[in-house]
Amino acid sequence: MPQITLYTTSWCPYCTAAKSLLKKKGAAFEEIDVDGKPEVRRAMSEKAGGRTSVPQIFIGNRHVGGSDDLHALDARGELDTLLAA
Repeated sequence: MPQITLYTTSWCPYCTAAKSLLKKKGAAFEEIDVDGKPEVRRAMSEKAGGRTSVPQIFIGNRHVGGSDDLHALDARGELDTLLAA
C-alpha cells in the first residue's frame, strides 16, 4: 500500500469524513495538522498546487485533492485500485 498523507485541522468535518473513509478501507495514513502552523500550511499549499483548504490528500506521489475528490474516487471504484498500488 502506498504512503498516504493527509493535511488536516482538528475541527474540519471534511477531514473527519476523509479519515473515516480511509479507516473503513483499512488504509494507514500520516496526518499532518496545519492548524495554527502557517509554515506547514504554506508547504501543504505549495505541494497541493496552490490549494489552501483542508484536507489535502496525497496517496503515494499523487495529489488526490480534498475529501470530495477522495469520495468521488471511491464512488468510481478507483480508490481501491489506487490503495492497492
